[in-house]
Amino acid sequence: MKRLLPILLIVLLVSSCKSKKNYTSQKKQTHTIKVNTSTEPSKEAESIVKTAKTFNGTRYKYGGTTKRGMDCSGLVYTSFGNHDITVPRTTKDLSSYGDWVDIKQVNVGDLVFFATKKNSRKVNHVGIVTNVRTGNVEFIHASSSKGVMISSLAEKYWYFAFVQARRIL
Repeated sequence: MKRLLPILLIVLLVSSCKSKKNYTSQKKQTHTIKVNTSTEPSKEAESIVKTAKTFNGTRYKYGGTTKRGMDCSGLVYTSFGNHDITVPRTTKDLSSYGDWVDIKQVNVGDLVFFATKKNSRKVNHVGIVTNVRTGNVEFIHASSSKGVMISSLAEKYWYFAFVQARRIL
């Protein structure tokens, strides 16, 4: 038994080392968006995006349209409204306003729509495209958890939630 004990300990140590899993965090999975980057955004679109960015960090408030609190469609409504462009107030109404645009042709100032509820393709969230570059589309929106922020369509969550893009300008 004395001779078997050291061997048994070595076997236990070796087998326990093999069974350990690597729990290091993995990099977020990202997706590539094929977009046409040759079209320059209009000055008006850039100005609207600049206005939207002034709300970055504003807390989320359902129905809000000010720096005290804002929801996603309120950000669109206010940003366009500050440039004397009247748009619908709700995400549902915005989702059928303007012209449908293929994601490959999206440009700064276009609206991107998402269905964020599980097992639903019904649009319930909107953002304004802020930047278009090879493989990526960034947009500003009012997140119910983090307030007004810039996100990317390359992020797994937004990639799979994306429904459509529309152009107002």
